[in-house]
Amino acid sequence: MLTRKKANDAEFDIAGIGNAIVDVLVQVDSSFLEKQNMVPGTMALIDAKRVKELKALVKPEKEMSGGSVANTCFVAALMGAKAAYLGKVADDALGKRFAEDIRQGGVHFPSQPLKGYSDLYTACSVIFVTPDAQRTMNTYLGACTQFKPEDVIAEVISASKVTFLEGYLFDGELAQKAFYQAADIAHNANKTVALSLSDPFCVKRHLEAFKDFVSTRVDMVFANEAEICALYETEDFEIAITKAAKDAPIVVVTRGEKGSVIIADNERIEVACVPTVVVDTTGAGDAYVAGFLAGWTTDRTYAECGRLGSVIASEVISHFGARPLPELKEVMNF
Repeated sequence: MLTRKKANDAEFDIAGIGNAIVDVLVQVDSSFLEKQNMVPGTMALIDAKRVKELKALVKPEKEMSGGSVANTCFVAALMGAKAAYLGKVADDALGKRFAEDIRQGGVHFPSQPLKGYSDLYTACSVIFVTPDAQRTMNTYLGACTQFKPEDVIAEVISASKVTFLEGYLFDGELAQKAFYQAADIAHNANKTVALSLSDPFCVKRHLEAFKDFVSTRVDMVFANEAEICALYETEDFEIAITKAAKDAPIVVVTRGEKGSVIIADNERIEVACVPTVVVDTTGAGDAYVAGFLAGWTTDRTYAECGRLGSVIASEVISHFGARPLPELKEVMNF
């Protein structure tokens, strides 16, 4: 089991690595999903042609830099954290939009756009939100798939208190190598490595690779109940979280209305969710991690970190879109 000390001499609080995606949010009713043969609440991978077809059928309401870890970095920056992000975009209009948007949010984005691939465009996720607050995603990965070890900027990783890695990106062989490289750079600088499991199906596709990475390189695991159970091949949450605690020093699992569970320093902490009217669940998990890491990098207790995560996640799901609305720096003073 790895143990790492918090480093206070870092330029950044958080360095995120993940799929750099432009989110296109659209409100529709359930009949639209049925006509398009979409399964509500799921994520489907599509090609660039299908993206154009879908965007022609609807009127997008919001376009913004997205991707799970990018959202976390953006929200953490709004909370006052110093955040950096590494991800691959193409040298096209959407790529420029991604870079501009995330930088305007206060996130350092030094990644260079992809060159030499005329058939790969910046990733795009068309997210359909129905009246029941469910999100159905159609995602074109494009340039994301080309994130390689050479895209890991050592100076950024070694200068960050925690490097936060996105499980979705782990889907590619080149990205897996990049993850090991980033983790080793972080640990050589005596910094912390965190991983989001992201998706149970992704975990199952690369089960042994995920298990090896978690047990040998990860200090902090973030997951929901389905993801942690998928990693340890059990339907019993208690068994899964007990095994996870043996692999990683800090384990954080969100459980929807049941709140979240944190296991760290041989202690189990239960954190209640913050009740709200749910409008759109997009970005809830990403926001929770942002709150948790913003607290952790400022030396809050684990209970306080979990509370911050719950507060921010509650705010995000109370309106349309994955970004918080109010000034979040005030939240850090609770």
